[in-house]
Amino acid sequence: MTADTAQAGVVNDLQATLAELIDLTLIGKQAHWNVVGPNFRSIHLQLDEIVDAARLSSDRVAERIATVGSAPEGRSGAVASSSQLPEFPGGQVHVEETVERIGQIIDTMAERMRKRILRVGESDPVSQDALIEASDELEKQAWMLRAQLER
Repeated sequence: MTADTAQAGVVNDLQATLAELIDLTLIGKQAHWNVVGPNFRSIHLQLDEIVDAARLSSDRVAERIATVGSAPEGRSGAVASSSQLPEFPGGQVHVEETVERIGQIIDTMAERMRKRILRVGESDPVSQDALIEASDELEKQAWMLRAQLER
């Protein structure tokens, strides 16, 4: 594999992560606005924390894309066509379903990011670090979200 091919792979993995992080911010706000039921307030606030974490991570990943010499793509059309995250339903969604769906979305992202982390680490440990940091923060947020409903 040439250095150019390796760098293109790094950018592709970073860009895929960026699209999912941006999508997660939109999904998180949709859930935030429409969650209902017991523990509403704590889940409502936790969803904003997830959105904030995804925004900060997306900024770091986008800046890493720019640093390695490519242009980050975060426009809505590009995100909609490239993110493979499941859609969040419209209308009001009960607390327990919200937690389950958001938790599953983050789990899906974390699984994909682990694969990207391994691929990127072979050629660009700094980009790998950006992915590790994003994954760590999202997994922590999913744990904190689910912990609020433990009995």
